[in-house]
Amino acid sequence: MDDDTSSAVGEMPRTALATLPGAIPGPFGVATAYGNSLTEQRSLLAGTAFVDLSHHGVIKLTGPDRLSWLDSLLSQRLDQLKPGQSTETLLLDPHGHVQHAMRVFEDGTTTWLLVDEGRASELTQWLLKMRFMKQVEIIDRSAELSTIGFFGSLPELLAPLVIGRDDVPVVWIDPWNAVAEGGWQYSAHDLGHRHPGEQWNYAEAVIARSAADELVALVNSGQLSVAGTDALEALRIAAWRPRIATEGDDNALPHEFDWLRSAVHLNKGCYRGQETVAKVHNLGHPPRRLAFLSLDGVDVVVPEAGAVVLQGDTEVGHITSAARHFEEGVIALALLKRNADPEAELVVLSEGLRIPATQVVIVPPDAGRTANVPKLPRLGAVKREG
Repeated sequence: MDDDTSSAVGEMPRTALATLPGAIPGPFGVATAYGNSLTEQRSLLAGTAFVDLSHHGVIKLTGPDRLSWLDSLLSQRLDQLKPGQSTETLLLDPHGHVQHAMRVFEDGTTTWLLVDEGRASELTQWLLKMRFMKQVEIIDRSAELSTIGFFGSLPELLAPLVIGRDDVPVVWIDPWNAVAEGGWQYSAHDLGHRHPGEQWNYAEAVIARSAADELVALVNSGQLSVAGTDALEALRIAAWRPRIATEGDDNALPHEFDWLRSAVHLNKGCYRGQETVAKVHNLGHPPRRLAFLSLDGVDVVVPEAGAVVLQGDTEVGHITSAARHFEEGVIALALLKRNADPEAELVVLSEGLRIPATQVVIVPPDAGRTANVPKLPRLGAVKREG
């Protein structure tokens, strides 16, 4: 049950987990940290901690037409989802700009859409308007259900709290660790460089909000630990994993974030925005590109989202998200102009400081225009003579 205590005027009420000793509540009512974000990152990766994501939304869809109907609207192939399968999809506007990103889980009778903070109501209303005569029921369940994030396998102590059938608990597995069927990866074309997302074994489980007291009891007893959202953000940034609430804006194209990797199926049927997706991928280039930045200096401040990125004295982009990582120091994702030099040393302006930043290319300047790119042979394929 959520606590009514608010950390500041205008902020959302704190969740029960955000009232634990040492918790630092954020504007959405969940804790950003519980004392030491660097230690919490290690605990998350070790599988001994979870993250309270009560500020995220949960939408429930039922009815025999739900999967084929969603498939006709959204960017990912959804009509073939089987019970227990997870995927990710985007809602695009008619010009191909990203409006919503959804983490999708199918349990056989219900399709669950998990969304970032502040987005469930708007998305639900849009889906309801698009239902027409389809046999689909759409309910925003965010008031009764919430999510928790974790890495690796679901801790046994949390399993009884997860909703769903015993054989199909509602646990979404993030597909970011590989290129999805029908997807495309712009980053790490050089086979000598591994994509950091390959080690990303993140998942989210849906629980009843009424189970909050049980979560608190598990933490207070020392059986599990809880991490703040800052720890999750640091790990996400290190994996180059985009998020609509941080990387998105009104002009966002999925190509700019390498989101074709997990959330777009290039060979499925028509959906809203598909023409732009195909045109940019096959004939053009995305106007901006996501880059990973490592900020130099031991005592570097963590820049705010929106901080300006310079190449020399020329503004070439802005920070979308930044954090202090337990191994890599201060890191960030930045959205840069396509023609920003991928070899250039950059500078981030933050709190009156000019912070040197080394960039790692995620989406290269020549991303797109793949219509005439020859297909490479599959790794391990054997060429037959005669």
